[in-house]
Amino acid sequence: MTQRPLDVAIRRVAAEDGQRVRLLRLEAVGDPDAAIAFLTTVDDELAREDAFWLSRAAGAASGDDAAQFVAVDGDEWVGTATILRCQPGALDHLGRPVGSPRVDVVGVYLRPSERGRGILQRLLDAAADWALAQGIDELTLDVHSENVRAQAAYRKAGFAPTGHAFTSVIGPEIEMARRLSD
Repeated sequence: MTQRPLDVAIRRVAAEDGQRVRLLRLEAVGDPDAAIAFLTTVDDELAREDAFWLSRAAGAASGDDAAQFVAVDGDEWVGTATILRCQPGALDHLGRPVGSPRVDVVGVYLRPSERGRGILQRLLDAAADWALAQGIDELTLDVHSENVRAQAAYRKAGFAPTGHAFTSVIGPEIEMARRLSD
């Protein structure tokens, strides 16, 4: 099988990208593997007002608390990763206490036809660059303990299990981390 050339651009979302953020999120949570990958459903996302998506895009487009990166092939958005900056003393996106500054990777999605092409690595490298610019030298993420495909992809991108496990609304999960500098 011949693989297509990798001409996908990686960029941060823009404030006006609300509707495109919405469409990609609906595609992501509608993926057959979404039940063990996302904390929401298509119905949850469809219930959100347009103002939510505009606000989400605006917040992820600039600022120091969150960023969303997208993989764009021509005019098509084919993947995404969102990152959230977590401060000590605060609670993370799952309500867990944060002990030290970190950046959590959430909402990772690649269209099935784009998987295995190196796009995930490029999205996570953009996330790493953003985290380093914020003075944080580690990315963390949570992945369902039975989502071996995602775990393998994250390992390939430099993540390793931290030994922390917990149960969320989607079941048993493990935490993985990627050191960005030593």
